Amino acid sequence: MTELNIGVLSIQGDVSENVSSTQDALKEFGEKGTVSTVKTPEQIAKVDGLIIPGGESTMIGQLSLVNGSLKKIKEKIEEGMPVLGICAGLILLSKDAKDRVIGEIDQPLLDLLDVQVERNSFGRQKDSFETEIAMDSINIPKFNGIFIRAPSIIEVGEKVEIISKFNEKIVAVKQDNMLGTAFHPELSSDISIHRYFVNMIKQAKRD
Repeated sequence: MTELNIGVLSIQGDVSENVSSTQDALKEFGEKGTVSTVKTPEQIAKVDGLIIPGGESTMIGQLSLVNGSLKKIKEKIEEGMPVLGICAGLILLSKDAKDRVIGEIDQPLLDLLDVQVERNSFGRQKDSFETEIAMDSINIPKFNGIFIRAPSIIEVGEKVEIISKFNEKIVAVKQDNMLGTAFHPELSSDISIHRYFVNMIKQAKRD
């Protein structure tokens, strides 16, 4: 059995929650593997899959740019490494992002996921909420979505699969080896998204 090496980008955001949700998903599959926090290009080079957690997307982008890890992440994704971008991570993966209030923003983006993201689409921190959403196309019919200063996706390219909508706003997408959610699956006790992502990594290792 091949051992999976999964990384969680640990610049800021819900790092430990993503580590434990991914460890639980590995256990459920009976998979051998390690889940570690990664920050440097050298650490990122060794992982089979990467989670970019929520946090402040501009800050994550700037810091990743400074230490060279943004370039390494982009290389690895282009080579086929599965990636899960959560909230700020979704913004970082996107080709284009703007803010609902201030409009165009200047922040480093990976420019890989063919979507335009609107930051703070549901309002600020005080407007955070939880709601049930469905992701039928990836066999998750019911999930408790936790939205914290959440973005939404306002435009998608033709290769992008829309996985979930809430109030007509797109909140989860998949394109090839990239999965993005506007909500925070690691804050839910339901590990089905992390389980789906571990499966993506397993398949990528087989191919």
